[in-house]
Amino acid sequence: MTDTVLAPRPVEDSRVEMTQIVLPGDTNAHGTAFGGQVMAWMDICGAIAAQRHCRRAVVTAAVDELEFVEPIKKGMVVVLRAQVNMTWRSSMEVGVRVESENPTTGERRHALTAYLTFVAKGEDDRPVAVPPVVATAPADVQRQGDAVARRQARLDLRAARARRGEPVQG
Repeated sequence: MTDTVLAPRPVEDSRVEMTQIVLPGDTNAHGTAFGGQVMAWMDICGAIAAQRHCRRAVVTAAVDELEFVEPIKKGMVVVLRAQVNMTWRSSMEVGVRVESENPTTGERRHALTAYLTFVAKGEDDRPVAVPPVVATAPADVQRQGDAVARRQARLDLRAARARRGEPVQG
């Protein structure tokens, strides 16, 4: 990978809002959305945000823990919002927030939030540099700081796994 200097891009350029409706085939025996289906929607939404930022093909490298704080019931509209929180050399942390919207009242409830790491790929399928992300709004600046802390925690966990002889990525 070359050390090309790329022009910074604002957080706003990466923002995505995507909606899905929870159909019967998307639900389990309890009438709530399969977690795996919600994760797939999150992966798509996050990948679009990452691609908008770097204008390259991206692959999912990691997903931080998923904790559903609210079930998403059949017939609800799922609203997914994603944005690039922070960039490094070839990787980007993308935050994805998922809400469940009642289609008749419009009421929205937070269902879960997760952080996904994407890596930009060149035509040779090797990692390529991504532009820095610029945050100006206070909430976005906070997200950047939080992303740096999460990345350090991921790196510390990877190092601990390597010391134990467990397989690690990259």
